[in-house]
Amino acid sequence: MRVGSLVSAVDDANLDARVPACPAWSVRDVVAHLAAVADDAVAGRLTGPPSEAETAAQVARFAGQPVSDVLARWAAIAPEFERLVGEFRVRAAVIDIASHEHDIRGALGRPGARDAEVVWRSAEWLLTGLQPPVPLRVVVEDAQFRLGPGSGTALRLTTSRFEAFRWRMGRRSRAQLAALDWSDDPAPVIDHLVVFGPAAHDVVE
Repeated sequence: MRVGSLVSAVDDANLDARVPACPAWSVRDVVAHLAAVADDAVAGRLTGPPSEAETAAQVARFAGQPVSDVLARWAAIAPEFERLVGEFRVRAAVIDIASHEHDIRGALGRPGARDAEVVWRSAEWLLTGLQPPVPLRVVVEDAQFRLGPGSGTALRLTTSRFEAFRWRMGRRSRAQLAALDWSDDPAPVIDHLVVFGPAAHDVVE
């Protein structure tokens, strides 16, 4: 588990650091959220994406506990959680974990795993689900995604799978989205690019 390896040796000051991609949370809070999602899924309490109130309750559930204990709980239920994810093909849970891994990496200044299989597969799934109002061609390292209406000249965006994964999940500001490598004015599609967000402030990682 990369998240566990990432935070297990981190001191309290870094665990309490704010996460730029989730500014209301600390690194400790992100770990609590991820462990609680797995805990709720295994216990049958999770019926869909948690609401804001449910997410706050998840974070509060592990408040005050050492991160080592939270990670131990997560590790104990991980096999059953993975079985449930695989059986019901709950892509959102996998994407959420991968997204928050990189949130934590950004907070700790420890980039990495950008070419991990989960990032590439998540990017593909998220790009395939993009529904712009005008023709759009997204070009990444190894593929092109033709999206939107079938007729008309396509606006082109040249990016990477990692960047697409991050901006689709709302980890880039509106200004950052506009500054991507576009073939023309991206105004018609800017408001359609993200699943969440965009971020209120630039997220640099």
